[in-house]
Amino acid sequence: MSTPYTWQKSSFSGGGEGNACVELASTPVALHLRESDAPGTVLTTTPAPVGHLLQAIRTGTVTAPRT
Repeated sequence: MSTPYTWQKSSFSGGGEGNACVELASTPVALHLRESDAPGTVLTTTPAPVGHLLQAIRTGTVTAPRT
């Protein structure tokens, strides 16, 4: 049985139906992301990689992934 999450919509989702936005749910150890028009698909990660991504975006040091 899965635990229900409290989903929050992005502040950039705008008005209207609100069917085209990113939603986030968090637990003490994980972050869950989904697209509101496809709620069955959830991306789950831990806070550390997201923190590194946000820091890279803020500092302009985002690089292409290694292949």
